[in-house]
Amino acid sequence: MRKLIASIAGAAVAAGLLAAPALQAKPRLTPEQRLEKLLAGRTAGEPVSCISTYNSRELEVLDKTALVFGHGNTIYVNRPANAADIDDDDILVTRTSTSQLCKLDIVTTVDRSGHFQTGFLNLGDFVPYKRIKGGN
Repeated sequence: MRKLIASIAGAAVAAGLLAAPALQAKPRLTPEQRLEKLLAGRTAGEPVSCISTYNSRELEVLDKTALVFGHGNTIYVNRPANAADIDDDDILVTRTSTSQLCKLDIVTTVDRSGHFQTGFLNLGDFVPYKRIKGGN
């Protein structure tokens, strides 16, 4: 009798789980949508050719889209000429001779697991985006 009751109870729980609405997973944002979200509440300034390496320490790589440098009130967006070659799983290696990262500097990409060079990026101008007062 106990086995019958346990079996019926187990079936009822399973039926309840099947009847419950499926949990909706959040849709994954595209790199362009992620960039839009990062730029929300900010306004673009005049593009610059170089940024301080201090500002380049904080980096977000948006696959096949852009590189976003900095944090806080001002972030810099760089859309390389060959943005299609940006892979957010690659490691970016820069070689600079000054305390600035400039659009003419060479940025090579290295595979994260095999550590072999996968390509390079042709940086463009750095567009500053400043947070709008009263914005988020």
